[in-house]
Amino acid sequence: MGELTFFLGLQVKQKKDGIFISQDKYIAEILEKFGLSEGKSASTPIDAEMPLLKDSDGEDVDVHTYSQENL
Repeated sequence: MGELTFFLGLQVKQKKDGIFISQDKYIAEILEKFGLSEGKSASTPIDAEMPLLKDSDGEDVDVHTYSQENL
């Protein structure tokens, strides 16, 4: 057995400074499915120091239903 590279659809990269998990392959498949694989990417900066917080006034949703409705 070799080094773990994929697990449950997640790409796993093991480096000296840590283990990194990404979904590059999944994203590529979704882009291909919707004919967007030739599209141009754009950087979307986000403040790395600002924590993501739950919206206390927000309404809970079924994430599985939401995902299927929007694909």
